[in-house]
Amino acid sequence: MAEQSSMHSYLNWAKQRIDEMDATLASLQAKAGQVQADSKVKADQLIADLKKQRDEFQANVNKQAKATEVAWASNKAQLDSQWKAFEAQVKTYIDTVAKQVPQQQALFRDVAAAQVKAWREAANAIQDVATKFAAGRRADVDAAVTKMKADATEAEARLQKLNQAGNESWAALSAALAESRKTFDRANQAAWDAVKRAAPASAA
Repeated sequence: MAEQSSMHSYLNWAKQRIDEMDATLASLQAKAGQVQADSKVKADQLIADLKKQRDEFQANVNKQAKATEVAWASNKAQLDSQWKAFEAQVKTYIDTVAKQVPQQQALFRDVAAAQVKAWREAANAIQDVATKFAAGRRADVDAAVTKMKADATEAEARLQKLNQAGNESWAALSAALAESRKTFDRANQAAWDAVKRAAPASAA
């Protein structure tokens, strides 16, 4: 169970990034028709590159799905590097193709929604695991899940407020998403650590 908890922590981390990648691609593709003719070829190429990066990230995650905790830990650096490359490519897209604020805001809104959804799904998955423990062992896990849900609600409120402001630069929007992602990672790790501690010795 302890090993499994660490695996779930890594899987939640990876799934959250994949959900963001999917939301980014869907948002950019939905707005691709609004790109000016002289930028269309560049936009199509950047979207194709982003899709390729997303597919490679997913393939790497799938390859690790049944790996050990040690293998995951060593591969996480590679996944993190792939994620950063994806983010850099999104910034290139924003800088060269989607310079209009409404396009940037639509992307921000879609990615923020994917983040919040990932938080809720992760919290629910952890809660499901906790229900298998005896009541006396669940307190830490329940507290971690409650905190995770509260963090998600707080992050959602912050992201919505930023979106409603309507005049933030992509750098500010991107920084807000990065901060929210970091908070998710900490909450996800803390919750799975609580699961690990709560796991009955026989299942460890």
